[in-house]
Amino acid sequence: MAARSTAAIVLLVLVTFSEGAKILGVLPMGGKSHHIIGAAYMKTLAEAGHEVTVISPFPSKNPPKNYRDIELTGMDNNFDQNMFNFKGSGGFVAPFVMLIMMYEMFAEIMCLFILQHPNVVELLNSNEKFDLVIVETFITESLYGFAQHFDAPLVTYSTFGSSMWTNDLIGTPAPPSHVAHFMLSYTDKMTFWQRFHNTFMTILDRLYFEWIYLPKQKRFYEMGFPNAKLTFEEQMKNVSLVFLNQHFSLSSPRPYPPNMIEVGGIQVEEAKPLPEDLQKYLDEAKEGVVYFCMGSTIKSIHFPEEKRNAFLKVFSKLKQRVLWKFEDETMPNQPPNLMIKSWMPQNDILAHPNVKLFITHGGLLGTTEALYHGKPMIGIPIFGDQPMNIEKAVRSGYAVLLDYDDITEVNVYNAIDAVLNDPSYARNAELVSDRFRDKPMTPKETAVFWTEYVIRHGGAPQLRSSAVELSLLQYQLIDVYAMMLAMLATVLAVNVYVARKLFRKVFNSRSPVVGKRKKQS
Repeated sequence: MAARSTAAIVLLVLVTFSEGAKILGVLPMGGKSHHIIGAAYMKTLAEAGHEVTVISPFPSKNPPKNYRDIELTGMDNNFDQNMFNFKGSGGFVAPFVMLIMMYEMFAEIMCLFILQHPNVVELLNSNEKFDLVIVETFITESLYGFAQHFDAPLVTYSTFGSSMWTNDLIGTPAPPSHVAHFMLSYTDKMTFWQRFHNTFMTILDRLYFEWIYLPKQKRFYEMGFPNAKLTFEEQMKNVSLVFLNQHFSLSSPRPYPPNMIEVGGIQVEEAKPLPEDLQKYLDEAKEGVVYFCMGSTIKSIHFPEEKRNAFLKVFSKLKQRVLWKFEDETMPNQPPNLMIKSWMPQNDILAHPNVKLFITHGGLLGTTEALYHGKPMIGIPIFGDQPMNIEKAVRSGYAVLLDYDDITEVNVYNAIDAVLNDPSYARNAELVSDRFRDKPMTPKETAVFWTEYVIRHGGAPQLRSSAVELSLLQYQLIDVYAMMLAMLATVLAVNVYVARKLFRKVFNSRSPVVGKRKKQS
């Protein structure tokens, strides 16, 4: 506590003696979970005294006075389609197919929409100046041109941790031997065939990214920012800092350069009072509460009837109360120990001491909040990084996997019974929570410090690794290895040539003698 208080005082002094900067934040995603991370970051900067302008499809409801929204009106941010249809088949190339769908869908729909939006065009045509530009890294490379347009340093952030998209920006090493691709459900400890699959996936992703996807983003960049001083390729190497919604205690240790900073949990707030009905429901739950939420994009209402009924039958047998974020509050056959609501204040619920179990899809937003409050989980991963997050949780002993395809009354009951009646799950969740909270600065304090560091030092070029200037062949030392092989082959060839010459010389010198002896005999 003393260290954290000292850090807070240092941060306050830095903010007090620094002039507030003008910062532009580009939060492009129509998914609410992505927006929550970016909005938490931008509000933190506004509360630190900076003048913040935010481009996003979700205007803030209670913004600070120095927080301005530029709303992306008309963006379809109501993801009401059945996201369970995106559940991968688990085949060898299925994750790569899913990744291509993401590349094609978001690049066309999101980036072009933003660059051509009237509110954005008006901002670009204005005379406004910004000291820093912040953009989410999620199939958004063309939007890095905002930094060029406003002649400002660029900071990016990732809502789910590191990936090739972030690693390439600052030269972060990510060997597939122990760094799993985010679309795979592997951890940092892989079997041979998992490493084979991971390497195969990484190579396919690299080829598609370099040869098909990036050229498209380059066209968007040149269309949206025709007067950019740096080319698309140069801007990709001109990123000052990358923030990750990640922490090693929740994932695994990784090699990071100094300008890749973990701020996992930046959205987590200290618990606020719950609405009266929820507060009463939780306070009076003597046997505890099971909280069930599939996130903001995946909706429980889209569960097939047989899977929904499997949950209802199990819930009716529990002595615990159940809270279920379900989008239709008129759901039939509700047992008396179940309360459903179309929206719930998740962080405040998870903070309540009577919550004993969190049933989740495994998104990094919810799992981070659950672990901050030390709650064990049952994971039902659907797509993206969710399988990997749950696999790590299972390996760490604070979660049970419930595969979506195997949701039956028996399997649901067994998963819930295992977590509620085996105290090791709760103990492990508390252990990880203690590690996650043990930091010299909070995620918000860390984000503010490093953001201001970039501003104070004019983009902080001293943080950048020279790795970003190397081509893939140079970075992987393929050219060096090729030269070594060429030199080795040359040495071997010379040795073989000399050996043959010597052999022939010796053989030829001995041949006449043999002939002469035969003649004498």
